[in-house]
Amino acid sequence: MSERVLKRGLVMEGGAMRGMFTAGVIDVFMENGVSFDGAIGVSAGASFGCNFKSGQIGRVIRYNKRFCHDWRYCSVRSLLLTGDLYGADFCYNQIPNTLDVYDVETYRSNPLEFYCVASDCVTGKPVYKKLETCDAHDFVWMRASASMPLASRVVEVDGYQLLDGGITDSIPLSYFESIGYNRNVVVLTQPRGFKKQASGLMPLMKLALHKYPALVQAMADRPVSYNRQTEEVFSKADRGEILVICPEAPLGISRTEHNPAKLQRVYDEGRRITISRLEEIRAFLR
Repeated sequence: MSERVLKRGLVMEGGAMRGMFTAGVIDVFMENGVSFDGAIGVSAGASFGCNFKSGQIGRVIRYNKRFCHDWRYCSVRSLLLTGDLYGADFCYNQIPNTLDVYDVETYRSNPLEFYCVASDCVTGKPVYKKLETCDAHDFVWMRASASMPLASRVVEVDGYQLLDGGITDSIPLSYFESIGYNRNVVVLTQPRGFKKQASGLMPLMKLALHKYPALVQAMADRPVSYNRQTEEVFSKADRGEILVICPEAPLGISRTEHNPAKLQRVYDEGRRITISRLEEIRAFLR
């Protein structure tokens, strides 16, 4: 009988600035040589998590603290002037190409496979994209994955009309398992026991996205689907099939946090929890 091939995956939930927790997790991984064969991120899990493949320890917390008060990064002014709360050109062009340069060469030379998830506005289904070069085109896919409804324009790329991947697949563990990843670490940005509630913005969502009824339905169904996903994730963790890293309590940070001290606190919490479980993580991945 042939030996089962171990394929190690890293699955990263989104959550906007709760992603500072994930940034702390991946920095500890990089500092301690914890490696994977592939990674998949949703929303902030993609736009922050890609720094794991480029090997840039500290980059996420650094540029978020540096630009958190810059209106071009995240502001109502940016929303009014550009149509995006998080400025598309500033976040996905100026920062990675000029202001805090992204290491594209290391990204491309790293054999780790990196995927992101976006939501198809027309079908209301998730779309999974392997990002191989991290060029301008791949950054458009990352932007799509992190484009929150009402706070972003619909992103058009490769014939798709896309928004935030968290709408349709917040925790893409099942997808990663379906493509062969059989030893997975899942990073969540909500504590165990968290239950997503229906959004009070649904009437406004229906009005703003009336051209996309399938997406609106996916948004309405999201609390049920998300809560079902987290139940499945923790059930697998309890059976030892996967390993979950998550906060011990709600992180207490807004989705558009502008306070650098709060960003640092959440980042530090991700580091603390990961360091405390480092030997457990290494043993699991072996």
